[in-house]
Amino acid sequence: MNPLDLIDFGAASDALTLLFSEPSYWLVVFPGILIGLVFGATPGLQISMAMAIFMPMTLYMDFLQAMLFLTAIFTGGSFGGGVPAILMNIPGTSSCIATAFDGYPMAKQGKHNEALGIALGASTFGVFLGYIMLFMLIKPLSVMVLKIGPAEMFIVILWGITLIASLRGTHILKGLIAGFVGLLIGTIGFNEEGTLRGTLGNEYLLDGVPVVPAMMGMFAASELFRLVKTNYLVEDEGQRKVRLTSIMKGFRSAFKHPVILIRGSIIGIFIGAVPGVGSSVSNLISYMETKRRDKDPESFGKGNPKGIVASESANSTSEAGSMATLLALGIPGGGATAVMLAAFAMHNITGGPQFIREQMDVVYAIIFANFGQVFLLIILGILCIPLLASVVKIKMTYLIPSVLALATLGSFGLTGNLSGPVTVLVFALVGWFFRRYDYSVPGAVIGMLLGRMAESSLLHSYQISGGEFSYILERPIALVILCLMIASLFGQTIIKKIIQKRK
Repeated sequence: MNPLDLIDFGAASDALTLLFSEPSYWLVVFPGILIGLVFGATPGLQISMAMAIFMPMTLYMDFLQAMLFLTAIFTGGSFGGGVPAILMNIPGTSSCIATAFDGYPMAKQGKHNEALGIALGASTFGVFLGYIMLFMLIKPLSVMVLKIGPAEMFIVILWGITLIASLRGTHILKGLIAGFVGLLIGTIGFNEEGTLRGTLGNEYLLDGVPVVPAMMGMFAASELFRLVKTNYLVEDEGQRKVRLTSIMKGFRSAFKHPVILIRGSIIGIFIGAVPGVGSSVSNLISYMETKRRDKDPESFGKGNPKGIVASESANSTSEAGSMATLLALGIPGGGATAVMLAAFAMHNITGGPQFIREQMDVVYAIIFANFGQVFLLIILGILCIPLLASVVKIKMTYLIPSVLALATLGSFGLTGNLSGPVTVLVFALVGWFFRRYDYSVPGAVIGMLLGRMAESSLLHSYQISGGEFSYILERPIALVILCLMIASLFGQTIIKKIIQKRK
């Protein structure tokens, strides 16, 4: 089959005419990216929150203009979330967890300029390649996603959970214990069957532990407690300078790792297309695959720029994957695309196969507009990074209370009650304990993040199959994903042993 047969060139031509016939379409992109950058870079604020706040403005726009505005916020936020992860060890979203693993150590070493430049380069490349792949694969991808059921989702999530053991290097047992604790915390509250677990009679835990406030507590607050006796985030005064040349050097160095960029982008678009999984898993799988294949895996977690490249390329490409699910099936892949689905309803549009058949020019126009958003993101990112990177110049006596106050207010905004701030405080102490005794904080957060998803998918698989294990043999996609998971975990070790025996 000729790949060009997948593209409707007539609709593509109409899409370009549509985009450039009305200048107002591009006027909303600039403020959209800026809003995404600000919300993504502010601890406690979410991209989906920004989109929900500004969605009422789209009532006064036509459908395409509304989509360009919301996707611009999405694009800006995909990079913005990595900024606090690098500078303050606070992942702006769950999709930026892996960015903090090496980004924050680089910032502490005075390489914050390079780290932010690398994140911007990998993020923009991920968005660009993701939308190219979406342009080429929108039709077959929509068919494939329909065949992905809870069994396939469970195996993808299981792949993410198996990474927990790899997050501590030599301390594998401590990584597993931390992950298991996270999984237990993730099961608190009602499950899919309506069974109540682990609330200890506390009504605030009926819906489970709020993951984002818990993540802010374990990552950020616990680290700030450790930095109380320091004067600055970067101790060396000479390294605290914000240099545009260093930012540009970091931006260019991201493209020195094309294999990592492409692998992360492929992982991002296909896992991002799975509803409910998306970038939360893709950035972790991309990071751990890069670490596993590297000649010096021990350098990861200590400031290896390849870790930022792997994470940012995957989480940015996940945007295109989740957009594929939304446009082709009318199914939101996460919080951000759920807001977009609400915008669809506001304009009396229903996503799905009929939408693609009847309005392919609009679909292509959204994709083409995102190519333009990439270049605007580069310009705005480079202009904003010097301002954002100035956080390293602030004394810790001002920075610590400011960040803690911001995290507390953000967590209150997420939950709407005191359970958010209390969660931040409790998990700050838990995170401090984990760091003190060298247990994996990322492992625990990943356990919390993926545990409930895995349980839900496993339960649905059990209900569909009637408890028959042979059901998995009837799911070829599940078997392929399972084989890929096993190959990624054990393939490299087996190949090394074969090579050693031959020698």
